[in-house]
Amino acid sequence: MSKEVKVTPQRAVVAAVQLPTVSDAEFEASLNELRELAKTLGFEIVATFTQKRPRFDSAAYLGTGKREEMRRFVQGEAAQSGDALQEAPVVAKRAATSAERSIARQGVVAAREAAKALADTNPRRADFVLVDHEISPSQARHLENEIGCDVMDRTMVILEIFHRHARSNAACAQVEIARLRYLAPRLRDAAKLAGPQGRQRSGVGGRGAGEGAGEADRAKIRDRIAELKQEIIAFDLERQTQRARRQESQSLAHVALIGYTNAGKSTLMRALTGSDVLVADKLFATLDTTVRALVPEGVPRVLVSDTVGFIKNLPHDLVASFKSTLEEAADASLLLHVIDASDPGFERQIAVTEKVLEEIDAGKVPRLRVFNKIDQVGDAKAQVIRAKELRAQFPKCIVMSAVDTNDVAKLHKAIRAFFARRLVKAELFLPWSIQQLRGDLFALCEVLEERADTEGAFFRVRGQRKDIDDLRERIRQAQVIR
Repeated sequence: MSKEVKVTPQRAVVAAVQLPTVSDAEFEASLNELRELAKTLGFEIVATFTQKRPRFDSAAYLGTGKREEMRRFVQGEAAQSGDALQEAPVVAKRAATSAERSIARQGVVAAREAAKALADTNPRRADFVLVDHEISPSQARHLENEIGCDVMDRTMVILEIFHRHARSNAACAQVEIARLRYLAPRLRDAAKLAGPQGRQRSGVGGRGAGEGAGEADRAKIRDRIAELKQEIIAFDLERQTQRARRQESQSLAHVALIGYTNAGKSTLMRALTGSDVLVADKLFATLDTTVRALVPEGVPRVLVSDTVGFIKNLPHDLVASFKSTLEEAADASLLLHVIDASDPGFERQIAVTEKVLEEIDAGKVPRLRVFNKIDQVGDAKAQVIRAKELRAQFPKCIVMSAVDTNDVAKLHKAIRAFFARRLVKAELFLPWSIQQLRGDLFALCEVLEERADTEGAFFRVRGQRKDIDDLRERIRQAQVIR
């Protein structure tokens, strides 16, 4: 029997600079979000280092003192050991006798050995530094050199999550484009650091006849991006064709679940459609758009799509790349804006979502705010208070829990009510000779009343005007043929 191998998570520290324009609440919310992103990647956060500055340090993002503090922590050096290393040479220099100087020098050696021992055994040592901003390649390089471990900025963390979680061919291609665009300027920086040998594959010194290594790499990136763009165009055409077929085959209404990442959209998707979409307590657990029918079905038949979640400071390349995926939201008849009611920073998340909707030209699509996860607010009394506050602040919103079947039923009713406003009532007569159209009539319309005589059956129906007009025309043509 083989033993299960336990994977030890990589340890990381979080680093962030708070600018004067950022409030304490916003700053802490952003830090918590980065920690959750790190959790999605499988990192264990062992420490957080913050600093208030009027601006980012141009060389290495953080100030000199904070970088030294982080270096000591990452390398496993105790503060007192570092102090001893700084103070011992001074003592040795000031010692009056050779014996005193010898003792002082022994103190230096002892301090260094103690620091080394701590570096080997201290469990706080980290493998990565996660920076809560997008930083330049040179800033990242200086941080890595000074602290002694790899540095990932916020953009890189998000890109890595997208890279790991993308499943469909379209999503993989979109993520790869964003990663390549992020990598390109870092290749230029690396080529500068390498000097003439890094800039040139052949030739003697300087910029001779040989092709620059960086230039060749950038050319490869440009070619690969162009290739991926062509693939995405093909994916988009296929998706548009599928969407058109769905619309032509039967009368459909479209609802899109949108909102901040980890707001509970996938859980709600499961509850509304009975589908088996992935549900995980992680940011960006869902990247690919999933489309399922609302159950139980009615008239019109409603399709529900679960889209990728939004997040603060989402890389622009990812917004552009996933615009085709988010077109499900732009093409929807109704948006269900899912919001985490238990998150104290939900107002900031609403603002982020509204901004992204404007960027994808979905700002004018009708929407219904759904405050989810009310069951995670606290006890029953706290839930009632929060629900009352939300309804006062956002009239006509729905406050619910996706795990409560009664709440899901109320949301289902609200969705039906939205599309019912677009339905019209009519009366259709179906002669006995063309009863083959009876199945289509029941599929496209809600039958309110049915009565019959010797000539045929009369139906009082409710449905979309287009579908009713189409049925009338088909009945007329069938009668003419007979």
